[in-house]
Amino acid sequence: MANKPSFGIIFIPQFPPESLVEYARQAEAAGFDSLWLYEDCFNAGAFTSAATVLATTRTIKVGVGLFPAPVRNPLFFAMEITTLARLYPGRFLPGFGHGVESWMKQIGAYPKSPLKALEETVTAVRSLLSGQETTLQGTHVHLDRVKLLLTPEQIPPLYVGGIRQKTLRLAGRVGDGTLLTGNSSPAYVSWANEQINAGMAESGQTQNQRIVFAECKVNPDGQAARAMVRRQIAENIKDGDAHLFALGIDEEAARLFSQYGLDEATKKMPEAWLDELSVSGTPEQAAETVKRLVAAGADSVVLAPVEPDPASLQDTIRYLMPLLKKML
Repeated sequence: MANKPSFGIIFIPQFPPESLVEYARQAEAAGFDSLWLYEDCFNAGAFTSAATVLATTRTIKVGVGLFPAPVRNPLFFAMEITTLARLYPGRFLPGFGHGVESWMKQIGAYPKSPLKALEETVTAVRSLLSGQETTLQGTHVHLDRVKLLLTPEQIPPLYVGGIRQKTLRLAGRVGDGTLLTGNSSPAYVSWANEQINAGMAESGQTQNQRIVFAECKVNPDGQAARAMVRRQIAENIKDGDAHLFALGIDEEAARLFSQYGLDEATKKMPEAWLDELSVSGTPEQAAETVKRLVAAGADSVVLAPVEPDPASLQDTIRYLMPLLKKML
């Protein structure tokens, strides 16, 4: 492998928030470098969850992937980030994205231009965190001589999450790192890196950490583990959330789901698709996919449980973590 990876774990919104502290402590003790939270509408708050984890652990980094950029004023993003960055230097990793389109429309927060909203928000937050008096009269963000009274001594890296070409180029242009969502195959990671690099060239950026989220279920009974992941991947494909074009299977998948429907198509999905779109199966199968993601350009692979039970972390720690540590 060309680069030395790090590994993270996700606390998915389906887990009860009262299990968060113990989950985070177990992840830290097991050797995970980072724990990531989602800010999904209608679930637990991400800033409060991040603060709770940071206060009850010692070393593990805590990321949010992603904050929907349209829902907060950049000043209030910067105020919250400053508080956590000052209390826990080097441990908080904020990420920004468009937000789920249907949710943004449902809550009246869908912007005129999602790309502009994301770019202006990240740009403004970075300016505020650096202590600058910030004026920005944009399409979405409107600030008039705004300046923080408190700023972090160590400004956290600002991540941008994206799927498609324009957003990935934006991530390379304005972000310190890029978050690639679940179902990112090694082929997709390679393609995404090209887009990120193009954005970096536009702005002269020289650093951009690539973090890849991956649906995960591992067990010595590889078929049983795959059965749990299979449905999740099928639902992602049906909803158009999987990045199949990089594998050249987008038309085949469309025909499969059109002909058979979700239940039957789930059963008929080729096993090879699971190799590409998830970290799943036996520990050896899962570790091999992680190696391929790293070889494709992932600096960090972050594992997303597919079961709504936080106890599922134990299988990942017991069966996969020993193999991941060998990659360090």
